[in-house]
Amino acid sequence: MRIWAVANQKGGVGKTTSVVSLGGLLAQRGKRVLVVDLDPHGSLTSWFGHDPDTIPQSVFNLFQHQGKVPDGLPAQLITETSCPGLALMPASTALATLERRMVGVEGMGLIMSRALTQLWDDFDYVILDNTPSLGVLMVNALAAAQHLIIPVQTEFLAIKGLERMLHTLQMIMRSQKNELPYTVVPTLFDRRTQASMKSLNLLRKAYGEHLWRFAVPVDTKFRDASQAGMVPSLLDGATHGVRAYTRLLEDLLEQTELVRERQHG
Repeated sequence: MRIWAVANQKGGVGKTTSVVSLGGLLAQRGKRVLVVDLDPHGSLTSWFGHDPDTIPQSVFNLFQHQGKVPDGLPAQLITETSCPGLALMPASTALATLERRMVGVEGMGLIMSRALTQLWDDFDYVILDNTPSLGVLMVNALAAAQHLIIPVQTEFLAIKGLERMLHTLQMIMRSQKNELPYTVVPTLFDRRTQASMKSLNLLRKAYGEHLWRFAVPVDTKFRDASQAGMVPSLLDGATHGVRAYTRLLEDLLEQTELVRERQHG
């Protein structure tokens, strides 16, 4: 199982779109994929037609057992999506109450890792969609992940958000004494605007080796896919946005292979 987290401490940068696009493309290649919604807003859950306000079982159930994960519980929380091979562990708005409920409970940062250990043989890839705020949910995602994907909108304020995200990452890596590889992915890129071009150049100067070499363009088909409850590549596999995510997936898989070779070499 490979576990990727998609996170940024700024909202509206294309996190959920990235999760759904990459998950859909992996599933179309015959991989068994699980996408996990760790955001109380439940955008990923809503994308596939579920209401995070009323859903009876969700990721929230994992956090109700004093830091332990009962056997079989993670599997019970999984639901199928409209994309064959792609499953969803949904979110509920109750996740917003976690910080208050979990004060003083031991091991709350490792719940997701423990849950995924139970699903290890059931999926080839897991992609975690994150809340834009630092807290127990993001700590769980970063503790479980083997690679972090940071979508960043190509505009100045979003780049400021990226600095905060990387500061958080360094802090968590220090506390866990663990190095987490990451890729910064420029999103919502519009080459017709000077702001987009300037921001992309800024990113290239500041984050060279960690920055994905291309950018995901603005694409209205993503919104259409969301309204249809489908992964973008099944709605229309030829759009600029889907082509960009296909290219990103190739690069991520290549990086994964290099890491694997280093570990076993």
